[in-house]
Amino acid sequence: METMFHTQTLLIIAAGAIATYLTRIGGYVFITRMKRIPPRAEAALNAVPAAVLTTLVAPAAVTGGLDVTLTMAVALLAGLRISLLPMLGVGWIVVMILRHVIG
Repeated sequence: METMFHTQTLLIIAAGAIATYLTRIGGYVFITRMKRIPPRAEAALNAVPAAVLTTLVAPAAVTGGLDVTLTMAVALLAGLRISLLPMLGVGWIVVMILRHVIG
């Protein structure tokens, strides 16, 4: 009977979990030890949400097809005018219509 996981796979998962934990706790410890956050560090931390969003959205916009790219453009414009939940609804409706029309 074969084992469910290979030892190498389990070691990779454990190493990834440990690395993730250490980077998260390390950042927390580093920031709490500082009396004042330098302006450059604060600017870098403020840029993280936009960088993460770009990392998640950009590949889909480039490789997702015409329907996804057009939907993201419409959602961007809608997001400038309305709040998050209605913008998601607009994006969902647009992608469904485009997928029905384009195929």
